[in-house]
Amino acid sequence: MNTLRFLSASLVPVTLSVPVFAQSAAPVKPRAAAKAFVPGRTPWGDPDIQGNFTNKDENGIPLERPSQFEGRKIEDVSSGEFAELVKQRNQASESQAAGIGGAETGAGPIHWYEYYGAKNSRPWLVVEPADGHIPPTTPEAKTRMARITAEFQAHGDADAAEIRSLYDRCITRGVPGSMMPVIYGNSYQIIQAPGYVAIRYEMIHETRIIPLDRRPHVGGAIRTYMGDARGHWDGNTLVVETTNFNGKNADDVAGYGSADRGATPGLRIVERFTPTAAQGLEWSVTFEDAATWTRPWTFAMTLTKDEGQPVFEYACHEGNYGLTGILSAARADEK
Repeated sequence: MNTLRFLSASLVPVTLSVPVFAQSAAPVKPRAAAKAFVPGRTPWGDPDIQGNFTNKDENGIPLERPSQFEGRKIEDVSSGEFAELVKQRNQASESQAAGIGGAETGAGPIHWYEYYGAKNSRPWLVVEPADGHIPPTTPEAKTRMARITAEFQAHGDADAAEIRSLYDRCITRGVPGSMMPVIYGNSYQIIQAPGYVAIRYEMIHETRIIPLDRRPHVGGAIRTYMGDARGHWDGNTLVVETTNFNGKNADDVAGYGSADRGATPGLRIVERFTPTAAQGLEWSVTFEDAATWTRPWTFAMTLTKDEGQPVFEYACHEGNYGLTGILSAARADEK
């Protein structure tokens, strides 16, 4: 676990230089084309979306549109270009393997990790705005993040446990960070019951309980790392609105370059889980925080149903000797 901070930073997807292929090749099909799939029903009549899912095949997809595709939409990328792009992403993942966890020690052999051979569903994740880029941050957000950065830089990484990230400390990866792909722990289980949906996350072993009865959100005095979720069905799509964040996990999209765009406790997140095939869900996430971004924005990815990828135990605190080692070594060094 002492490697987690490094891993989160090192896995920011790299923009790769990809040769442009002839545009006569078949384009990548827009993801919306598959949304006509009609799922089965639970015994109480809700669309049945439960099961074990993984997004390991989404590893390596950049959040924003790479520079070589400026001026183009996802459906404008030819199948040949996309295949070459995925190939280069996987080659980059393999070449970086030796540095995982630090070049001197490493975090384990390659076969421990899930992000090799990722198939990828799209060239980039941001679908709104249409230019594929996260909107600019507000002047208020720039000032806020400059202050937070200055406060952080006033400390050493090993000054105290509180200086380490929430991920390092086995507390949370937040929402939607808990469902973003990383090198391992990319399994999720959706469980349904009358009036509720629960989502179990393998990484950090968190569970969100989402009521579906349109009850109001809890009062503003109650704020948590994962927020307060409320869901409802829009046709076959599960819509989940989450508010009441505590503002302490600014890196909501861990490992995807958003730590410098940390939202305020006024953040509102709307997720949509849409069945797209018997083995998949389209998961889209919309961020709204007028104190941070100049307009709302949305990203989307595919969750693949795979009963061979059950949620394993994640004994994070029990095995987190790295944090103790980091702090004790720093105290010894000071002496």
